[in-house]
Amino acid sequence: MRTYELMTIHRPELAEADARRESQVLKNFLHEADAAVVEIDFWGKRRLAYEIDKVREGYYTVVTFEGEPHHVAALDRALSLSDAVIRHKIIRPGARPGRTKNAKESSDNPASDTADVSGA
Repeated sequence: MRTYELMTIHRPELAEADARRESQVLKNFLHEADAAVVEIDFWGKRRLAYEIDKVREGYYTVVTFEGEPHHVAALDRALSLSDAVIRHKIIRPGARPGRTKNAKESSDNPASDTADVSGA
């Protein structure tokens, strides 16, 4: 199983209790799909960085879970169809896109991942 993080932004028209209930719906969805929920972090109502469909704020929730790629696909589809969700993003923490180095290559040159900012 892989570890994933899901961030959702729910509509601000919801009451806080309803937004929290939506995060429990996500938890139940993942449990039914045999994924393991590690943590649910409800951030509450926050101002968006930019306006989305004339909405300026929303309820943020971060869910950390362990599952398989097919769980991510099913979750992504369900969240895309939900009217209560403005935006969502699913990531694998620690995974770096576009990197195919194996462990030996990265251990040969430990400074290759750091940028030279000395100005020389």
